[in-house]
Amino acid sequence: MKKLFTTLMLAVVVALTPALACTNFIITKGASTDGSVLVTYAADSHQLYGALYKYNPAKKPAAMMPVYEWDSGKYLGDIPQLKTTYATVGNMNEHSVIITETTYGGRSELHNPDGLIDYGSLIYIALQRAKTAREAIDVIVELANTYGYYSSGESFSIADADEAWIMELIGKGPDKKGIVWVARRVPDGYICAHANQARITTFPLNDPENCLYAPDVITFAREKGYFSGKDEEFSFADAYAPLDFGAMRGCDARVWSFFRMFAEGMDKYEDYAMGYNPANRLPLWVKPTQKISPKQVFDAMRDHYEGTKMDMTTDIGAGGHGLPYRWRPMNFEVDGKSYVNERAIATQQTGFWLCGQAREGKTGILWFGMDDAATSCLTPIYCNTTDVPECMAEGNGSMLDYTDSSAFWLFNRVTNFAYLRYDMMSADIRKVVDYWENAMLENVKATDAKMAGLSTKAQKKIATEYSIDKANELFASWSRLDKYLLLKYVDGNLKSEQADVLSYVIEGKTSSNHFVDNGNGKKIPGKIQFPGYNEKWKRAVAADNGKILESR
Repeated sequence: MKKLFTTLMLAVVVALTPALACTNFIITKGASTDGSVLVTYAADSHQLYGALYKYNPAKKPAAMMPVYEWDSGKYLGDIPQLKTTYATVGNMNEHSVIITETTYGGRSELHNPDGLIDYGSLIYIALQRAKTAREAIDVIVELANTYGYYSSGESFSIADADEAWIMELIGKGPDKKGIVWVARRVPDGYICAHANQARITTFPLNDPENCLYAPDVITFAREKGYFSGKDEEFSFADAYAPLDFGAMRGCDARVWSFFRMFAEGMDKYEDYAMGYNPANRLPLWVKPTQKISPKQVFDAMRDHYEGTKMDMTTDIGAGGHGLPYRWRPMNFEVDGKSYVNERAIATQQTGFWLCGQAREGKTGILWFGMDDAATSCLTPIYCNTTDVPECMAEGNGSMLDYTDSSAFWLFNRVTNFAYLRYDMMSADIRKVVDYWENAMLENVKATDAKMAGLSTKAQKKIATEYSIDKANELFASWSRLDKYLLLKYVDGNLKSEQADVLSYVIEGKTSSNHFVDNGNGKKIPGKIQFPGYNEKWKRAVAADNGKILESR
């Protein structure tokens, strides 16, 4: 049966749509080194423009608020606005509630084209209306059931400074307005993840402290013919998002890769992650071997399956410079056989990415970045900030409009250049990334101390100034990095240096004597290196065209 499943699914590899492309990690406070709750999110789409969304409540709010589909910008309708709402920045609100998502799609017949609330609106409206994670679950359910759910199946990470939940939902089709759903509290001391495949299988039916669900989540599945067993055997994921090869290889493999970084015994699930054995399903959450630091969480979002069979840097598809990406689509065919272009955690089409950090007794921080997580940097944005930096603000550029003042375009320019000689340039970029993030993790401690004991108004002022100043500082550093990489690697050459990248980018020592000259005082480079290509690539070229290229 396993062989038959593998054969069938290899022949029908699912090419994920742009919406099906995000990754979430959840780290409970008992699993983190500093006792904070951490939630990551990579908003991955080939058409999403990276921006830091900001909502400040109006003093006199309008009676109604418009709802636009997040993915497309389509106007869906109006719903009543509340008199009291909370400020938000990105995927976090002023009370340190964090909500992120991944789309799993699920059964297509359950889409309701007449729904008024899409998954993006569920996130951002719930952040405006909830002071805790549990309140956010209630708001999401009420919104979807009252106004109708427009999107396909979704998994949500929902957290505050005390607890973290994974919630999964899907609509009931064009003839029914509401949703079926289940939410499970991640046990303290554990980590969880989801990546475009429904993760909740069976769940406790009588544990409201740790598990909440729609009263008809099982009966509706019976009515639709998705399930016929005993209630306690009911699996949400199997009923509403049945597994296929793409769900395992293109989606849950990312969860597996995250788990194996921090928990023992994960290699036993390799055959599941590779799409070969659906019976060997990953657990919903695992206990890490050791507590995890925020920096380790940041870096987990930069993974390309390094050290596994799916490592994209080791085959000829990586080119001559170890590029860990494959351009879309996610599958290709040769001589009638289907093959996979891997989808790792870090990916080229990220619009923005983040790590929400909810801290008990302290103001939460949204660590925010743009573009590919592997070659970009997170900067701290306090969740009580009243404004955002212009370089990250909505309206400063778009996917169709380039602007020099946009952090999204600056990070993309650096990263896309790095894709040309990834093995070399990514190492330079990573030095800057690590320096910046480690410095900021230490730096925020002083700002925390500065805000302690002050009035709410005074805290917001300090948090806003700090968040904007650091984002602008990062933008300036990345502008220098952009110039540095062009100077160092122009035309495939490699200039020798008298100091390392941090001197140029962080310290701002950008004078022409950073690079080695020929000693004649004319600013002509000396000791230029020609690193060529890696051994695997040279051998592949020789095998492909050696008779023509052979020197005699």
